[in-house]
Amino acid sequence: MTPTALHAVVRRALLWLGVAAVVAYCLAPFYWMLVSSLRRTSDIFDNSVLPARISFQNYRAVLDPSEGFTRALLNSLVVAGITTVCALLLATFTAYAMARLEFRFKRFVLTLIIATSMFPVVSIVVPLLKMFVGFGWINTYQAMIVPSLSFTLPLAVWNLTAFFRQMPDELEHAAMIDGCTRGQAFRRVIIPLAAPGIFTTAIITFIAAWNEFLIALSMTNKPDIQTAPVAISKFAGATQFETPFGSQMAAGVLVTVPLVVVVLLFQRRIVAGLTAGAAK
Repeated sequence: MTPTALHAVVRRALLWLGVAAVVAYCLAPFYWMLVSSLRRTSDIFDNSVLPARISFQNYRAVLDPSEGFTRALLNSLVVAGITTVCALLLATFTAYAMARLEFRFKRFVLTLIIATSMFPVVSIVVPLLKMFVGFGWINTYQAMIVPSLSFTLPLAVWNLTAFFRQMPDELEHAAMIDGCTRGQAFRRVIIPLAAPGIFTTAIITFIAAWNEFLIALSMTNKPDIQTAPVAISKFAGATQFETPFGSQMAAGVLVTVPLVVVVLLFQRRIVAGLTAGAAK
């Protein structure tokens, strides 16, 4: 083997080793959560790589109707779904205007939009709680959706603005020459071409809304309106001295699996959205 070929083999081996190390580092917490969820309650502190005996008692405990976890999953789906739809509708029009219109302080406005998402949630929970008490919004979906929009909408606007900027103005001009109005050109030409970017933004927004915890915890105190992350944090053991690690791990798996499935099913669209416009 020539030195050049040997060097190429070594580089490829190091590349694959690096990829394997990153993948193992990212998947290790999920793997440990899955293994712990399959352990018996008596084996929960076992540190073996595989459970001594596979048991589904934790999943049965989580899905027991008395826990109300299925209702919490439905609440999470409603909150994350509505947040995603509203964020996409508002962000699509806002991002298109930011990308196409020319006006003073446009860069400052875009910077201000993304800056609003940088405030820590804990700093605004108390003012929001006081305001929503006055509105009578406590224990309602809108009390969780509206604050989630304040964080997901700026991110969606920022992503879509960058995407629309990469699309040439000639697309609208050609459509309008063929008889379309600007609105029709936007609806019939720009939106279909922007589908990868919109889809990627939808996935990111949905994951952020699905995982939100602090706002949902602060705005609800009734079990039938709480989201899945809040329900997991309130699992109780058989006695006051027992922490239900196994049930929490099982619930964590049930919350994570839908996100993993969505990403695996639509990974090509996500990659297309993330790389669209990278090469011209």
